[in-house]
Amino acid sequence: MNKHSLIVVTPVYEDTSASHQLFAELASKVDEDVYIVAVDDGSIKEPLDIVTIRKAGLDGVVIRLKKNVGHQRAISIGLGYVAERIGPNQRVIVMDSDGEDKPESIKQLLDSLDTQDTDVSVAQRKSRVESIKFKAFYLVYKAIFYILSGRKINFGNFMALKYDALKRLVHMQELGIHIAGTVLLSKLRISPVCIDRGARYAGQSKMNFVGLVLHGFKGLMVFAEDVLVRVGIASAVVAGLAIMASIVAVALKVLGFATPGWFSVAIGILFLVFLQTGAMTLMMLMLTGVVKNKGIEPHDYQIFIDEAIHA
Repeated sequence: MNKHSLIVVTPVYEDTSASHQLFAELASKVDEDVYIVAVDDGSIKEPLDIVTIRKAGLDGVVIRLKKNVGHQRAISIGLGYVAERIGPNQRVIVMDSDGEDKPESIKQLLDSLDTQDTDVSVAQRKSRVESIKFKAFYLVYKAIFYILSGRKINFGNFMALKYDALKRLVHMQELGIHIAGTVLLSKLRISPVCIDRGARYAGQSKMNFVGLVLHGFKGLMVFAEDVLVRVGIASAVVAGLAIMASIVAVALKVLGFATPGWFSVAIGILFLVFLQTGAMTLMMLMLTGVVKNKGIEPHDYQIFIDEAIHA
């Protein structure tokens, strides 16, 4: 691996035909000495064969995992594997294997990465081959993400990393939860590059609406402490308003302005609002603890690997 100038890390799950085309295009369209690190995320029907890399005329390795760990965790395992084996002059590309991240766009990311004030160059989408429903959901998600975390997220997994940036990221426990969120959390210097999103090479996306929502929530989990503070402040404000409204309701009752039955209904509703805000704060506190305890140390990625087959 350390003889190649560019390392490409890509997760593959039951998608041999698409990954085969990706490897062929990496060999023909990228003017770099490419080494492939393909992480087979526990495929059963279509396990990735090292022959697909050999046929493309590339060097590389297929890392087969013991079980399906999910898209983000698979990438983090690949990055952990690479971080132990590359040198300071090598660069790393993270991309999906389905064709939506186009190999010809790699040059733009690398050109942006060459500047001294950039640690990570990320792909921002100029256009998306997506449905109107997905685009609308994505806009809502970005708005919610900004409100709860105070940060804007407008990029995904397609990115280029310098050696020092990779070393920093693999020592962050949040990396296996959400790649893009961890890059934001890392305080690395990010350079965005506007790139069109490609169409899938073959098959259908295995990410359904529920999976997209879960992926969005995982992005917020990376910033669980920030979200907790914001939700806590909002809950405290609502609880304070509920208490003030209760005092007003009691005053109206004492002064005789309350109609029959109105006082008990108002107090009941305000009490429920107070309880709900407290419960929401408690849930966010528990979520923060779960996130912090669920991370793994950088060297622990090895426990997920079944075998590594080299080309």
